Amino acid sequence: MNAQPARSLMTIGDVLGLLRPEFPDITISKIRFLESEGLIEPQRSPSGYRKFGAADVERLRFVLTAQRDHYMPLRAIRRHLEARDRGETVPPLGARAPEPDHGRPRTLVAADATAERAAVRLTRRQLLDGAGIDEALLNGLEEFGLIRRRGASYEAEALTVARAAAALGEYGYEVRHLRAVKAAADRQAGLIEQTVAPQLRRRSPDAHEQAAETAREIAALSVKLHAALLSASLRESLDH
Repeated sequence: MNAQPARSLMTIGDVLGLLRPEFPDITISKIRFLESEGLIEPQRSPSGYRKFGAADVERLRFVLTAQRDHYMPLRAIRRHLEARDRGETVPPLGARAPEPDHGRPRTLVAADATAERAAVRLTRRQLLDGAGIDEALLNGLEEFGLIRRRGASYEAEALTVARAAAALGEYGYEVRHLRAVKAAADRQAGLIEQTVAPQLRRRSPDAHEQAAETAREIAALSVKLHAALLSASLRESLDH
């Protein structure tokens, strides 16, 4: 990478603050991980501190967008960046050339709607790369039931869980600490299932679809209620 004027360089903390509004899950360890994978190459001060320029931040934003919105594995992102570094014309994120269907899992691209995104399936490698976690953490999440594999793949929610678990790990949370969150979610799911059970027993052809929609609406309200109660409880405890 080209050297940049010292006055334009930022610390890793500066970069974190700059990107966090757009990427709430970004952490210092994630930035370091991407550097270790060769996707970004910040300069180093004589004392060894990382120094980032505008080009580094733009490159980092590209990587994070490719992971979050297009579920691109790191090796695909690396090839894209290497081609761009060589001055080659590269297609926009999410674009791919037509390829024959030989029964292989296709590269995931961004879904245009929430309903489509819910149908996304991830391979184990895509989940590890997309969340920026290692095998040990994923194994732990599976062991405690926070992530479950459906056949040979994972659903889109697994990526959210993995990213959140990795971010919480920066604050000292271990997978075992998250069992209470999983238990609370399971209890809430049970209550919602009881609520929509009468709808499911109807014989109308759209009964299942209506029940699913009701369940989603209740779940969204439950998430809002949980966030509000948690915020209020923390305010009470921190204000004392």
